[in-house]
Parts: sequence; C-alpha cells; structure tokens
Amino acid sequence: MSNNEPVSVRILDREYTVGVTADERESLTAAARLLDLRMREIRGSNRMAAVDRVAVLAALNLAHELQQLRDQQALYDRELANTLDSLNRRLDSVSDTPR
Repeated sequence: MSNNEPVSVRILDREYTVGVTADERESLTAAARLLDLRMREIRGSNRMAAVDRVAVLAALNLAHELQQLRDQQALYDRELANTLDSLNRRLDSVSDTPR
C-alpha cells in the first residue's frame, strides 16, 4: 500500500492537487515548476491562447527533449560498450602473451 500525500502545484495560474509519496514530492514539484515555465514561455504575451494548445505544445517540446536525451544516452552507452570491448581484447592479448 502506498502512502500518498496530497501536494498542490500551480501550473499556468491553475492549482492542481496530486497524490505522491514523500520521496516523490520534491521531484513532482520541480516537474510542475518546469511545466509551468514552459507553458508560460509558449503562451508568451498572448494571454488568450487556448490552455489545451499551450499544454500540448509544452508536452511535445518536453517529450522531444526527453527523446534527444535518450538518444544521446544510447550513443554514450554504445561508445562505452565499444571502449570496454576494446580494453578487454587488449587485456586478453596481454594475458595470453607468454612470459
């Protein structure tokens, strides 16, 4: 059973209450601040922009950034695996050399 506690966050001048565990609270509030910032940037000075459109564009931008980070991490993982393979081959060749 989870011990969720209600946390209120404010996004684009609207308050939302979300249930989270104590260890998720800080991360959730940081995510809400980021989303609020992105939505405000997209809305800009156009206060009449539809909130649902602003929310979708903010979500799309954040999802795109997340995908770029995942792609970059996958590249780093492949590079690390290649480096480790190379080092292991070198170690194997050194250990196979007669003394």
